[in-house]
Formats: sequence, C-alpha cells, structure tokens
Amino acid sequence: MNLYPINAGNFKLDGGAMFGVVPKSLWQKTNPADANNMIDLTARCLLIEDGNRLILIDNGMGNKQSDKFFGYYHLWGDHSLDKSLKNYGFHRDDVTDVFLTHLHFDHCGGSIQWNKDRTGYEPAFKNAHFWSNQDHWQWATQPNRRERASFLKENILPMEVSGQLKFTAVPESDTLKNSALGFDILFVDGHTDKQMIPMIRYKEKTIVFMADLLPTAGHLPLPYVMGYDTRPLLTLDEKEKFLNLAADKEYYLFLEHDAHNDIITVKKTEKGVRLKAKYSAQDIFN
Repeated sequence: MNLYPINAGNFKLDGGAMFGVVPKSLWQKTNPADANNMIDLTARCLLIEDGNRLILIDNGMGNKQSDKFFGYYHLWGDHSLDKSLKNYGFHRDDVTDVFLTHLHFDHCGGSIQWNKDRTGYEPAFKNAHFWSNQDHWQWATQPNRRERASFLKENILPMEVSGQLKFTAVPESDTLKNSALGFDILFVDGHTDKQMIPMIRYKEKTIVFMADLLPTAGHLPLPYVMGYDTRPLLTLDEKEKFLNLAADKEYYLFLEHDAHNDIITVKKTEKGVRLKAKYSAQDIFN
C-alpha cells in the first residue's frame, strides 16, 4: 500500500464560524486571521494505492461553480487536484474509488464536472465508484434548512444518475470494521449525520483521515467546535471519545483542512488531549 497527500486547493473561511463560541483572542493563537477575519484552510485529500485499487478520499470544491460562488471562499495558491495527482504519476481516470466522508460541497464538489458542451453535468472520475452511505445520502438529498447551502444538488445527484454510486454499510456500533474499501470507518454525527472517518492501517501505523471531526490542529481543545456543526454538544462527546483513543493508540491524524499542518499526534495532559507532534505527509508516507 502507498499513500499520497492530494491538495485539491486552498481557501479561506471566517475564523469565528470555524471556532463557534470560542473567542478570537484564543483561537487566533493557532489560526491567525487576516484583516477580514478569514483564516487559511485547505482541501487536503488522501490517495490510497492498494493493489489494483486507487482510492481517493474526498476531492475538494471542484471548479464548476461560478466566480461569484468562489469569491466567497477567497481561493489562494496554485494547487489543484489534477496537478497533485500528476505529481505522483496519476490521472483522475486512474481512480477506481472515490470515498466521500460527507457531501458538503468542499468535500465532494470535485466529484462532478460540466460536460463538454456545458449543458449538463458528468462524473469527473469516469472509471470510479462513488462511496457514501444510505443514511447520509438521504440527509443530503433531503437537506435541513441549516445545511441546505452546503448540500448542492449538482454535486450530489449526478453520482446516482451515472450509476456509479455505492453505499457502505452503516454499523450498529460507531465503527464499521474492514469495510469494502479495505479500511475501518468511524461514523460520527455531530458535524452532519453519518459523517465517515476512514481509519487506515499503514506500515504498523493507524492513519485517521479527520475530515470535519477535527478540521485543524487548533481545534484540539474540546470546546473548539465549528459553528457549522449541526449538533455541537454531540461533537464535544465524539471528539472527547476519539481524542482519548487517539492518544492511547498513538494514531496519526491526517488533517484535511489545516493549511499548515499535514499530520499530528496527540497526548493526554492535565488540560485534556493536546498536540504531541507535527509531521509532514512525506515524513510518514515515505
């Protein structure tokens, strides 16, 4: 098995929204804001090369939305999914599986693109299955009013129309062991219903793709919960349970949205679970 970090693009969001009720005087110590209160974020995806399978976890915003739409997110840098794939000798047509932690636009927007005539949409990964779960799919396609702006039908419905959509099982417990993708999946519900957190065994390490359970290293303290979470009190419980396990089991946490930290480990302290060490993806994957 080989693992590759894939940068699908950088963007900015309001720091207050990213840290909820936590005062700026606290969160800006780890995530400094610009003059407009925006903080640096990224869409760091993960590519898994495992035998004859090439599995991409999440794929960023994509490029089919309007300039007005992207203007809200202050794109910066020159990273793109295609450039990142090419850096490792791959093309999107090589991808066999696209695993989507959840269907918010910044995680799945790259799944679908305009067709050649720009008259409709088509899968951006023509040879891949798209993986979600049935509970979250229903949540996303019949969205609540709070999340409606994050679940864009043009990102989601064409997957089903294409016939390339597949669902993982949803376990009775919080973890699906040995999924069809070859890794365990932790299910969490605080951010959005049935978000999936991949847990990948790699060279005697467990790499956990954190998605929006832990957006950045600055979100380690339990109360540091995004304003975007639909059930913030549940996020508190889910974070506490997971971070204690991550400290005990020495998990390596792959951060999808932290523009400046690829992977971290954590430790228990008198103040709770805190940062232990930072790593570049190359440190761990090479």
